[in-house]
Amino acid sequence: MTTLSSPARPARILVTGGAGFIGSHYVRSLLGPQGPGDVAITVLDKLTYAGNPANLDEVRDHPGFAFVQGDICDPALVAKLMAEHDEVVHFAAESHVDRSIDGGAEFVRTNVVGTHTLIDAAHRAGIRTFVHISTDEVYGSIDEGSWPETHPLQPNSPYSSAKASSDLIALSYHRTHGLDVRVTRCSNNYGHHHFPEKVIPLFITNLLDGRKVPLYGDGGNVRDWLHIDDHVQGIDLVRTKGRPGEVYNIGGGTELSNKELTGLLLEACGADWDTSVEYVADRKGHDRRYSVDCTKIRTELGYEPRKDFAAGLAETVAWYRGNRDWWEPLKERAAL
Repeated sequence: MTTLSSPARPARILVTGGAGFIGSHYVRSLLGPQGPGDVAITVLDKLTYAGNPANLDEVRDHPGFAFVQGDICDPALVAKLMAEHDEVVHFAAESHVDRSIDGGAEFVRTNVVGTHTLIDAAHRAGIRTFVHISTDEVYGSIDEGSWPETHPLQPNSPYSSAKASSDLIALSYHRTHGLDVRVTRCSNNYGHHHFPEKVIPLFITNLLDGRKVPLYGDGGNVRDWLHIDDHVQGIDLVRTKGRPGEVYNIGGGTELSNKELTGLLLEACGADWDTSVEYVADRKGHDRRYSVDCTKIRTELGYEPRKDFAAGLAETVAWYRGNRDWWEPLKERAAL
């Protein structure tokens, strides 16, 4: 007699911060038509000012989607959700450097205490894989060359210090308990659905409204730009193919000074430098340059950024131009 095997159950993934910019794009990508088709996702999001339920409208009716509004610092809720899932992809964080300079307490609570609450519950529930999403800012500033994953952590802002602490807490559960923890550290993201306090969406929306854009200091701070599509690709390669206990840098390969970036945005929005740019005092402790070495994720996992920066920036400007109903209420609410 032939026995028919049951189809494999989809992997149940808990995505924290899944209503934010990167998290929602990850959820839409996995549950969309080009997704793997073997996952079910629960989003846990507190819906603070940067969390937008509308970011998930595309997948809200998907049979593999569920949403829970809640706090990653809530041990009882987190323990309950961990017991119902196989994997975790942890995006939830306070992430705006300027806000951390004005007051770091909420960054420590969410990024450090929240991550500990999650990782401890994941260990106790026997979670299969825990992917912790971090940032290149934990490395500090680099004048030349690029950071490998083994570079010492030298964060300079309350935000990056809280993220570095969360990295170490997550990795400690691999070394102490054997939990399969994988960490990604990305460069600066850009793309659609980005909350308009970050530099690219802030500048685009200001310029579309005929307002000035603020350029810190001499504009010479350098960042590597990573399109959200490429970041999501890298994260899922780490989730599905990465090694336990390892850190993977994810970069976009386009380094620009803030002054160069501003020029490109002015051109894309049909604005001119003299009337649209306002030089402002530099941010306290402003890191001069970030640059990550992506050799590890390229050689081990086959990662390759696919989005040309010029094309990606043009698409981003066009999206904000055509979606005022998405970003105008956010700017009003946050008084940006």
